[in-house]
Amino acid sequence: MRTQKEILDTVLNSGAAKAALTRSRRGLGRLVILSIMAGAFIALGGALSVIIGSGFPGATAANSGLQRLGAAVVFPVGLVLVVSFGAELFTGNNALLMPGWLGRRYGVGAVIANWTVVWVGNFAGAMLFTVLLGNGAGIFDGAPYGEALSAMAERKCSLDFMTCFLRGIGANWCVCLAVWLAIGAKTFGGKVIACFLPVAAFVALGYEHCVANMFFIPAGMLSGADVTAAMLAANLAASTAGNIVGGALFVGTLTYGMHR
Repeated sequence: MRTQKEILDTVLNSGAAKAALTRSRRGLGRLVILSIMAGAFIALGGALSVIIGSGFPGATAANSGLQRLGAAVVFPVGLVLVVSFGAELFTGNNALLMPGWLGRRYGVGAVIANWTVVWVGNFAGAMLFTVLLGNGAGIFDGAPYGEALSAMAERKCSLDFMTCFLRGIGANWCVCLAVWLAIGAKTFGGKVIACFLPVAAFVALGYEHCVANMFFIPAGMLSGADVTAAMLAANLAASTAGNIVGGALFVGTLTYGMHR
C-alpha cells in the first residue's frame, strides 16, 4: 500500500485532471462517455446483487441477513470496473475533487461542473443498462426477481428525506473510502480487495447510493413497483445530498486536513 501522503498526492493530480475535462469540447466528450460507462458498471453490479441476493427465497425468508450477504458479496464488481477502467463516478468524484479545490488548484465552478456532468452521465448509463440489458433483456422476468426489485423500489421511495439523507452519507463514506484505498493499492488484487470491503459493508447495511438507485428504482418501476417519477426524484435528491456530504466532507476534506 502507498502511504496516505502518497495517496493524497495522487488524488491532487487526479482531481486536477478531472476538473480540466470540462474546459474543452474533447475533454467534455470524454467525461460524458466515461460517466455513462460508470453508471452502467454500477447498474451491472446492482443487477447481479438482485439475482444473487434474491435468488434463494427459501433460505432468505427466515434470515434476511443471508439476502444482504448475497447482495454485498457481488455488488462491488461495479466499483472494481469503475476503478479499473478509469470511469467517472459521481460519488467517487465527491471526494477526489475536494483536495485540489481546498489546495486552490481549481475553483468551485470546476467542481460543480464536473459533478453535474458526471451525475447526468451516470444516470444515462444506469438507465441504458436497465432498459437494454436489464428489464429489456428479461433477466428479471418471473419470480422472485421482478417482485424483489419492485419491493426494493417501493421501500427506498418510502424513506423520509432525513433518513435517506443520512443513509446517503453512510453509503458514500464507504464508497469513497474504497476508492481511496484502491488508489493506495499497488496491485490489481489489492484494488479488488480495497473496493470489496467497504462497498460490501454499505450494501449489507442498507445505505442509499444515488447511482445505484438510478438502477434499482427505475428497474423496480419497470417491474411494476408503485413508484412515480416524483418519488424517484425525491429519493435521488436526498441520497445525492447525503452522498456529497459523506464523500466530500468525511473523506476528501477530512483526509486533506489530516495529511496536508
